[in-house]
Amino acid sequence: MIKDWIAEYNPQNKEEILSALREIMQEITLAGLSRTDFFEKAAFYGGTALRIFYGLDRYSEDLDFSLLKPDPDFSIEPYFKAILDEFISLGLTVSIREIKKKSQSAVDSAFLKAETIWQEIVLEDLIKETGIRSNRTLKIKIEVDRQPPSGFKTEEKLLLRPFSFYVKCYTKPGLFAGKMHALLFRKWKNRVKGRDWYDLEWYIKKGIPLDLNHFLARAKDTNDWQDDSITRKQVKELLSAKINSVSFNSIREDVVKFIKNDHALKIWSPTYFCDLVEKIKFENA
Repeated sequence: MIKDWIAEYNPQNKEEILSALREIMQEITLAGLSRTDFFEKAAFYGGTALRIFYGLDRYSEDLDFSLLKPDPDFSIEPYFKAILDEFISLGLTVSIREIKKKSQSAVDSAFLKAETIWQEIVLEDLIKETGIRSNRTLKIKIEVDRQPPSGFKTEEKLLLRPFSFYVKCYTKPGLFAGKMHALLFRKWKNRVKGRDWYDLEWYIKKGIPLDLNHFLARAKDTNDWQDDSITRKQVKELLSAKINSVSFNSIREDVVKFIKNDHALKIWSPTYFCDLVEKIKFENA
């Protein structure tokens, strides 16, 4: 089953093989969680949710979840067994451990790791065809926001493998709000995340509206916005300032390994993104 699953990705090189394996691990993890009460308490969001359920055409690394209502005592650890059992049922061995934070954090985190042995077994036929071998350990970070801002909407989305099950996800406008907040207010000094800009372009080109109320709730929650309201014009002004402060060469370098065709990045420039921003649609504006 796993080999057939990988074959559907039609990977052409080592990076694409590893990206396909990582995504399969993500979906198996979601399957394990679906057998528990996890999605009665939490919703799936972030880039991986956007790729698996809404068609984003780039790979994503982490599994991000948000509790439906704040619970500072929530822990992902009780769900480890269900995740491990799901992999075991498919003949795969992984390890998982909770990340102990040195300081109090609103985010509960864990690392899921695939052992090299099963990677090689799964990839046996592809190795014969391509000659590609890899001893890289695949890791996926799982994060749960225990104190989420209010105002997001969710919906049930169907996944068909490794069996048919539903996952509670943020709706697309709420996902856009989370992405916009990350793009504008990530607390990284000189590091840019090209994937944020790739996703921004994707949302706008798809005509998906930004949930302005949820964006405001997120911005106020992180103390990046003080007022009780925000307008479309103010969001565009924040974006314009951000566009003029980043290096588009660095942005391209970050995102290129997550996409199959980098030709689409040639148009990227401050002018292009400023023009693109004028086409953003808004919800609750």
